[in-house]
Amino acid sequence: MKRLARALLHECRLFFVALQFLTRVPTPAWVGWRAQWLPASMRHFPLVGAVVGGFGALTLALAASVWPPVVAVGLSLAATAWLTGGFHEDGWADTCDGLGGSVSRDKALLIMKDSRLGTYGALGLFGMLGLKAAVLASLLTPRLSELDSARTSHVHQVLLVWTMMAVLWAHVLSRLVPVALTRLLPYAGDVDHAKAKPLALQVGTGLLLGTVGVTTLIGWLMWLGFGAAGWPTGTLAQALGGSLLAAALAGLFCHRWFSRRLGGFTGDTLGASQQLSELAILLAWLHVVHPIG
Repeated sequence: MKRLARALLHECRLFFVALQFLTRVPTPAWVGWRAQWLPASMRHFPLVGAVVGGFGALTLALAASVWPPVVAVGLSLAATAWLTGGFHEDGWADTCDGLGGSVSRDKALLIMKDSRLGTYGALGLFGMLGLKAAVLASLLTPRLSELDSARTSHVHQVLLVWTMMAVLWAHVLSRLVPVALTRLLPYAGDVDHAKAKPLALQVGTGLLLGTVGVTTLIGWLMWLGFGAAGWPTGTLAQALGGSLLAAALAGLFCHRWFSRRLGGFTGDTLGASQQLSELAILLAWLHVVHPIG
């Protein structure tokens, strides 16, 4: 029992380490810090995604009760960006700056280290935020045919729940992709000068499987909650399956892109992979839950 209690306490500590690394949420003083805890904490990245996604979903629900869908979506995106400090968005913008032009590997790495935002980074950032906002607004907004129904208020409630679950799941699943890339690719930058040096090493298969397990558990709990509430678990299963395929395709694209241009990953490209996979997941969710026609 004591061994189990120590193991659970250590996993709790690793979760807080991951939470501290990926967000601006303060952690208890007793957590402490050791460099070797950061790679081990990566299996809790999807759980941190659940915290961020839950915050965004709650913001969406509160805002949707006061303002139109587009405004609610904008406030939800702003809330998650504030909670994470724009951590992944910054990586996406830097990756666009470095890999947007036809420059050498060394030049691309140098550009990505520059804190200034360039043209490619600005275009990439605005495009990413705009596309995510468009997808979520489309998911949240009823079609004209649905508004003709006598159950218009019910339609709004149903779409709000599905959109909230999309926000939650996209943040969970998208944080599995960077962990997978650290297993499949070597570090492309200078390990000695890496901003988060412990993450500049390839993770083991066991850690990746643990991350997959945490992600699967969250998806299973979502499915159970839907079933207990009387919601259509069949549609949810299709949405989860479609989003899983979308995340895998986004991960394969990032693997090929980063391998071809850089020969591996950097911290910025991991953030970029999270953003790309999040968008892919939302697109797949929209296609299943609220298709055209």
